[in-house]
Amino acid sequence: MSEPQIPVVVLAGFLGSGKTTLLNHLLHSSRGSRIGAVVNDFGSIEIDAMAVAGRLGDSTVSLGNGCLCCAVDVGELDGFLEQLTRPAARIDVIVIEASGLAEPEELVRMVLASENRRIVYGGLVEVVDAVEFEATRQRHPEIDRHLAVADLVVLNKADRLGTGELPRLRELVSSRTDRAAVVHASFGRIDPALLFERKPVTERFGQLSFDDLRTAPAGDGDHPSDGHGHDHGADHLHSGYESLAFTSGAPLHPRRLMDFLDSRPEGLYRIKGYVDFGALDPANRYEVHAVGRFLRFSPEPWPAGTPRTTQLVLIGSGFDTAALEKELHGCRLSGPGDIPEEHTMWGVLRYVADPEPAAAPGEYGAPEPADGDGAEPDAHRSPDADPAAYPG
Repeated sequence: MSEPQIPVVVLAGFLGSGKTTLLNHLLHSSRGSRIGAVVNDFGSIEIDAMAVAGRLGDSTVSLGNGCLCCAVDVGELDGFLEQLTRPAARIDVIVIEASGLAEPEELVRMVLASENRRIVYGGLVEVVDAVEFEATRQRHPEIDRHLAVADLVVLNKADRLGTGELPRLRELVSSRTDRAAVVHASFGRIDPALLFERKPVTERFGQLSFDDLRTAPAGDGDHPSDGHGHDHGADHLHSGYESLAFTSGAPLHPRRLMDFLDSRPEGLYRIKGYVDFGALDPANRYEVHAVGRFLRFSPEPWPAGTPRTTQLVLIGSGFDTAALEKELHGCRLSGPGDIPEEHTMWGVLRYVADPEPAAAPGEYGAPEPADGDGAEPDAHRSPDADPAAYPG
């Protein structure tokens, strides 16, 4: 069994967009999950998500020049990540809050280049000041480039927009992204389930549990405030996105699944779960992790007594859940005559990270690639990703 990995989320946005407010909201709303943070022009700290929000104080380490993407290199960032991912820290998610003048592409490259095998890229979240967006773009056109590489865009301060302004702004922002999910918020109050799982009481399923989806408040107005500054009424945080839980007792066809992943729709932010490819690899299930354009498979042995089923959670905004479910059903093997050829697994194996030479045999639950050359530089990106966005 592979070691559970900690998602690393890059939180970016121009000065005053509300990044710190959003991070503090996540800290207050984590419900027991422990968040580690690399904040602005400071260092790496461990944060108890239930008690320390907004009080970073002397626990920070100054990085000097105030711009995280310039102040550290990959090796230094790895040092911070090593501190936060040590087992004793019991961290569940790491948030890198960039300075308002940082280049988010550089931070994403640094995370993807990290040699820390206990982390997994958790996506680039770009926070936008909904009121100042258009004026800021005129002064700083590079914001369009930042939006183009974002996986999730948060239109913050939406409560300050006039009637009819939000749909127009959302359309404008969406036109500048590469199929990113776009959600709106006030005071940075997005649902943490978009980014990480809040310590379910039952078996953990990746970053979001099926129980979380099933038991989440419906937003019918009958739920009182949870004491952390937001209500469970008509403006419930879940209203900003859709989610789909998919289960199949039949194995999936590798080529049809890859066709689905390669053409996943605009706004589909996260995919997480386990895939059964049946006779093509009867010993292993394949954990799939997708954030925006980032995609990776990790084969691991089937746990004893676990039903051999495919289980996926899809999360995002603005997509047709019924259509997605129909497409996923089309990925299933339909019967004895529907037998995929062995080479159809090549598309999946392209996204399997090759263990380092010093790694223990079988660490990923699968043999080394036949050519022995290791993973491609692009092995963590979807084929449709902009080649310039995350260079190898």
